Amino acid sequence: MSGMRDGNLARLDDAARAGWLYYVAGNTQDQIAVKLGVSRQSAQRLVSLAVSEGLVKVRIDHPIAKCLELGARLRDKFALDLAEVVPSDPSSSSTTIGIAEAAAAEIEKRLESSEPIVLAIGTGRTLKAAIEKLPAMECPHHKVVSLTGNIAPDGSAAFYNVIFTMADKVKSRSFPMPLPVIASSRGERELLHGQEMIRSTLALAAKADVTFVGIGDLGVDAPLYIDGFISEADLKALQKAGAVGEIVGWAYDRDGRLIDGITNDRVASAPIPSREQSVVIGIAMGERKTPGILAAIKRRLVNGLITDERTAETLLAESRA
Repeated sequence: MSGMRDGNLARLDDAARAGWLYYVAGNTQDQIAVKLGVSRQSAQRLVSLAVSEGLVKVRIDHPIAKCLELGARLRDKFALDLAEVVPSDPSSSSTTIGIAEAAAAEIEKRLESSEPIVLAIGTGRTLKAAIEKLPAMECPHHKVVSLTGNIAPDGSAAFYNVIFTMADKVKSRSFPMPLPVIASSRGERELLHGQEMIRSTLALAAKADVTFVGIGDLGVDAPLYIDGFISEADLKALQKAGAVGEIVGWAYDRDGRLIDGITNDRVASAPIPSREQSVVIGIAMGERKTPGILAAIKRRLVNGLITDERTAETLLAESRA
């Protein structure tokens, strides 16, 4: 009898994985068959089973055993308050697919609270993808505050700043940060932060109940550099100083220590909210981001993580090295 139950559970796991590949990752049934090592007919039956068993709604609503185990191991290893792991698509190099849906679900859950909360939010491609997947909501009792400036170097709106999109989606009270992402000098940042409106926004960010941030890499294609917020000279200086990642512009090394000087003297973002009093959830996946993710969770720059299977396995393996 136990063997039958285990067989049924494994079958549902396969169905959930097939459903994810089909409905979230956008694979065809032929592609699913190849990735799962089954016939096309079996892949079709697994997708149908995912629907008939109620596993497919807006998202896959089935706890895949391996993902649950990896999440538990991440929580235990790094003392995380939250760790969610989504399936990896073996053939995809996307850094948002799967985790954007999971992040949207977590944000939605927080906003469904009847008690007023302050939700702080960073910026970036992954968060933008997550916010776009949020349903329309009415949340006038909540406050959503941006941790980052929303002005690009040329004076235009920063493309991956999500505060305005979120405000339109959830109808909450929203507090943008009317600043450049990175100021031209330390003196300019201090002058800007001295403005009364900015001081009140920074104070609100510090009181966040929950925070969602992306984790950026600082390799040759670092988003801060590609998007024009820092120069090539800045990037090389950060790399020379040992920087491996950044959260809302704050660059840090492999030990999770903020880099002295360079661009950190000019970052206009709010400090990362307290991890002792709130949950700060990093949303990131992929080989390029792994060093930054590992440093962030080891140092508790974040105390929550949403990532994928492949990245979770690498984080656990490298933590043993």
